[in-house]
This record gives sequence, C-alpha cells and structure tokens, in this order.
Amino acid sequence: MSFLSKLARPRFPAAAVGLSGGAASLVSLDRRRDTLVVRRAGVAPLAEGLLRPSFDEQNVADAAELADALNSLAVGTGLAKRKRWSVALPEAATRTAILTLESAASSRAETDEMLRWKTERVFGGSADDLRVSRQRLRPDAQGRARYLAAAVHLHVLAEYESVFEMLGWHTGLMLPRHMGEERWLLDARDGSDSLLVSSHAEGFTAALLGGGEPLLLRSIVCDPEDRADELYRFLLFCRDRLRAGGDDGEGVGAAPVSRMLVAGQGIEEAQAAAIVEETLQARPRILRAEDARLSLPSHELSFAQLAAPAGLAALAFG
Repeated sequence: MSFLSKLARPRFPAAAVGLSGGAASLVSLDRRRDTLVVRRAGVAPLAEGLLRPSFDEQNVADAAELADALNSLAVGTGLAKRKRWSVALPEAATRTAILTLESAASSRAETDEMLRWKTERVFGGSADDLRVSRQRLRPDAQGRARYLAAAVHLHVLAEYESVFEMLGWHTGLMLPRHMGEERWLLDARDGSDSLLVSSHAEGFTAALLGGGEPLLLRSIVCDPEDRADELYRFLLFCRDRLRAGGDDGEGVGAAPVSRMLVAGQGIEEAQAAAIVEETLQARPRILRAEDARLSLPSHELSFAQLAAPAGLAALAFG
C-alpha cells in the first residue's frame, strides 16, 4: 500500500473513500463526454469518538466498528461489491509541507540526505517512523529545489490499513483530504491562482495554488473561534509574497486569485470570501461542482462534502 504515491500506476480506481473525524463518504465516478458523473455516493456520520484524527496518537477507537460503518455505507450506496479504492485520510492524521533545499546537492545520495534532514525537522521525529512521499515542484525564484512532501506515522497508517483489510478492500492510493480537494483547482488555464480552504474539527488547511501545483500551504491547528483570524493571517502572508513577486524564494508570482473552494465544515463560504476580499483586494469566485464539470446525483449531497474523495476518484480519468 502506498501513501501519496505520484509514481506511474497502470490504473487508479474510479471510486474513493473520504474520512474525517465525524463522517465517512464514498464516491464512484463515471465519465460522460467532458463531464465526470457521480454514479453512486453516500455520506454517513460516525459515532462520536470512533475516529479521532491525530498525527502521532491513536486514531481509531474500534477498528471493527469503523469497518462495520463503512460496510453499511457501501451497502446503502450500492458499492458493496467494489474492492479497489483510493482513500482521502483525515487531515489531522497527516502533515504536508513544501520543502525547499537551501543549497544544491552534488549527488542523488546527498539530495536524499538533505530531504531526510528537512523531513525530520519539519514533521518532527525520525524519518524511519514515517511514511513520506514527495513530489518535485518547480524551483523557487532563486533556483532552489522545492518538494511537496506528505507524511503519516507508520502506526497511524497501520490503523487505517487494518480497517480496510477487514473489509477486503484494496487501497492503493492514500492522500490527505486536501489533496483530493486541490484536484479541482489545479487545472486553471487562464494563468490565475486559486485558493483552497479545507476545514476540519482540529483546524483547517489553506493552500494557494497556481501553475498546476501548490505555491503556499499551511496546515493550522486551532480552536473553531480562531479560524477566521488564522485564515486572515495566512492570507496576509500570501499577500506579502504576491506583492514580492516571489523574490523571497517561495516561488510565488503576482497572478490574481480568481477561484476558491471552501470544503469541510467550520468556515462559511461568505466569511472566507470576505476575508479574501479584505486581504487580497479580490473576490474570487466560489467553485461549484458544475464549474469543475462534476455532476452530482442530487442536491442532498454537496460538493464540499464530496470534493476530497471525488477528486481522488477523478484520477482514474486522467
């Protein structure tokens, strides 16, 4: 089983599981011309305390109970026979960061050693205790190598693996939730930047995206009443980098922020849009399912609920 594997794969499954502390979701997609269609989908709440996402502590209180909940959801959505899935893991169970190498390496071995040191410094703990995958990004404005890295503790990953093994599910791709959501924002063809605000019980992840990759990213743990202030601080940080045109080495240009996806629960779309307008002097369009060429089966299921697993399922179609 791989975690955040960007390596070439023969086929990604057209179905995905989404997990958060309070709910589970399942999505199966199909393609009709240039539109992705949600064939089957369902969202169900999880018993309180059953899943407590954490980067370094126990996540699953009862693996058998969580497996039963997922099985019931699969039966109810007509997906009980499906065995291949991608998985959007709870955001707080993972950590993601952009790593910048301060100097050029003379060999692949030296690069690996520098990345290992950076990984341990950013994520904490020994790299031997983590499952880490990296994707190389464009160099920054100073020509320094940059990598998108995501990490999960091995013992945390094993908890989720045990649940899927009970169900007989094969889960080849496991990503943090925000990476599934980002998929809908990475294809801007007008040169503009996009913003993702992905809320969860422990806080939120905010990402500025442009040129088909993340430019700035922060995972913020905070109390619910502090989310607006923390988003404001992140956007001030973005504004400084936008005005600098990337001279600080972050690799961020001055492209306008034209689209925004607000996913999860905790920050309202109107509130997030108002904060963006105040800090960046732009009011980006809130991304809807139809803008992403995604057809939902009914108004009972929202794009914000399904964006993460649907984004992973969409990888099956390129």
